[in-house]
Amino acid sequence: MANNLEVEVKLSLPARLANIRRKLRSLGFRVVRTRSLEQNTVFDTEGLALRAKSQLLRLRRYGSHRVLTYKGPPTPGKHKSREELEISVADPGKLSLILMRLSYRPVFLYEKYRTEFAPPKGRGMVMLDETPIGNYLEIEGRSGFIDRAAKALGFAEADYNTKSYGALYLEFCKRRGVEPGDMVFKRNTKA
Repeated sequence: MANNLEVEVKLSLPARLANIRRKLRSLGFRVVRTRSLEQNTVFDTEGLALRAKSQLLRLRRYGSHRVLTYKGPPTPGKHKSREELEISVADPGKLSLILMRLSYRPVFLYEKYRTEFAPPKGRGMVMLDETPIGNYLEIEGRSGFIDRAAKALGFAEADYNTKSYGALYLEFCKRRGVEPGDMVFKRNTKA
């Protein structure tokens, strides 16, 4: 199961991202996936059985890629650590139908623009996420890599956030007194 273990933290970033991009380049990180829109659909039962068990079933779409992900419950700690199983999907429409036949329904849609960076050596990844509720850096890899990368980028353990984007979105809505819906970018609907 060690190969299926996701370990990560999120770090909140300011609105302007030029400095963090510059810092990543100065540390030798290189872009391995250019900025692209991700659309993530979370599936659950009508009674939210997966959420109640801190599990996640998600269909992610970016570019021509479609990926189904299962995430198990996180274990407590300074880093978010949980089982993650992923599989590429050739026909997301049929997959959605299969999930719905199994009583899973889309319950939350969230979007983000993601850029992925790889370190100069070693294993791990840094993702720059631009979301409708703010910008975040996700550092993923072994615990030591996460701590070293965060420190090199000017962050301390006190800055670590292990919440999901869904939880961050609910907090965002509560602070603003807004009814939660989907976490998506506003579209210009004028013709």
